[in-house]
Amino acid sequence: MKSDVTFASGGLSCAGWLYVPDGLEDGERRPAIVMAHGFSAVKEMHLANFAEKFEEAGLVVLVFDYRYFGDSEGEPRVRLFPTEQHEDYRNAITWVSRRPEVDPDRIGVWGSSYSGGHVLHLAAFDKRIKAVVAQVPLADGWENAQRLMRPDIFAGFHDMLAEDRLRRYEGEGSTHIPVVAPEGEPSALPTPESYEWFTETGRSIAPNWRNEVSLESMEKFLEYNPAANIHRISPTPLLMIVAGNDTLTPTDLAVAAYDRALEPKSLVITRGAHFDAYTEPGLSETAIPAVQWFERHLLGRQFVEVETSR
Repeated sequence: MKSDVTFASGGLSCAGWLYVPDGLEDGERRPAIVMAHGFSAVKEMHLANFAEKFEEAGLVVLVFDYRYFGDSEGEPRVRLFPTEQHEDYRNAITWVSRRPEVDPDRIGVWGSSYSGGHVLHLAAFDKRIKAVVAQVPLADGWENAQRLMRPDIFAGFHDMLAEDRLRRYEGEGSTHIPVVAPEGEPSALPTPESYEWFTETGRSIAPNWRNEVSLESMEKFLEYNPAANIHRISPTPLLMIVAGNDTLTPTDLAVAAYDRALEPKSLVITRGAHFDAYTEPGLSETAIPAVQWFERHLLGRQFVEVETSR
């Protein structure tokens, strides 16, 4: 059963969906999964595809929009600071752990792309988390940006950030840039597949998605190194699902981060590209291993094995 819910974070209200499996007995408590989307994306952008599968496996699921995005409160809109989104995840964990149908000692987190980086960071420090799945994750913002931009464009981007910081110091608001744009035009995610996925998904199923982000948010992006403490996730079980042909969050950066993680861990490399993870046929390659991981480490179904590839 799916219902609309809200919870407090940073003095604002975050909107979400709560999925509760059918047939729970009175007093029964189940494990819960907390999940949110990636860079600028909102929950309507295919997160139900995963949440429904987790619910079918017998898990309670909380899917939410961060502050300043989607159906959640917050001004200025499209403010994307990793530390604030980490707090939204933490407050979501706290909120769901107080639900009568949830076992607070069996909570997992799932994230994809930017939020794939978030859950790597969170699992390193928040030991309430008992299992983590990071799908096509951002590993290092600085390294990632250098892969997406030519050196001359990267240098010009720093000039833009410096000018924006001066405007903010003088009391003006941060300048906004498009999240995606046609090839050759400036944007935060400058790949053709990003433009195609966001524009089509926003048009068809997520009209509340906004194609803009502040330059201050991009400054935070460059400073963000979510895999820096990946070795501290252990002993929390970590599953990383990496696209074999990922040009947005490059495959080799994610695999190099995985190699620094300690056991217990598992790696799945899919055949597709970054955005193939969200819908079929790629969805089966990403969602099924995630379900199995949570079944094994939260539901105790030890007979389930996660297939790994390298």
